Amino acid sequence: MTDQFSRPNVEKTISTVSETMMQVITNPVGFYQSMPRSGGFVEPLVFAIIMGVIGGVLQAILGVFGIGFAGTILMALASIIIGPIMIAIFGFVGAAILFVIWRLLGSQQSYETAYRCGAYATAVTPVTSILNIIPYIGPALGVAWMAYLMIIASIQVHQVKPKIALIVFGILGGLLVVGSIGSQFGAKRMEKQMDKFQSEMGKIDEMKPEEAGKAIGEFLKGMQDGIEKK
Repeated sequence: MTDQFSRPNVEKTISTVSETMMQVITNPVGFYQSMPRSGGFVEPLVFAIIMGVIGGVLQAILGVFGIGFAGTILMALASIIIGPIMIAIFGFVGAAILFVIWRLLGSQQSYETAYRCGAYATAVTPVTSILNIIPYIGPALGVAWMAYLMIIASIQVHQVKPKIALIVFGILGGLLVVGSIGSQFGAKRMEKQMDKFQSEMGKIDEMKPEEAGKAIGEFLKGMQDGIEKK
């Protein structure tokens, strides 16, 4: 009996989520024009979590084949669990930031509306998860895409003037792109230091105690420099 009632609900949810995702990706203007301004947090939250799961699965698949950031099976599986959790938590935090920004720009919409705007923008997560395999450019494109969606939401939902929306979210997007690129450079430096340390550790048995201490000291100094530059 339970299966008879749950199966149609699951199929309906999948159909609704897929339709919403495609509409946000292919016709964001039309989506935000018709998006309900209220209706609760559950539906957009579930949508965002599902997008996070799909993105995590894609990252895991790529990671198993040595593509992207997840280099081990354990890290790949972790991305499936951690990704949706991070989206769920930071979705509410991000909505609070968006709510303040839109209020400063003259919007009269509620926090719930701001949350719905951000939650449905996660529709691009599966695509950006694949784009992220392209060093520097991929994450930058993902940030730019999200900024574009927030510009559309600003205009269609919050009645912000197009020029103002473009300036505000263009600047915010630009800052996030710079931060993303800087983080990736820092991660690359850390990776090189780790490779160097592993190489030195392979030779440590052949070193004298003074040489071993010097090698470890140089590694720690390199790690510190990498963190400071990041």
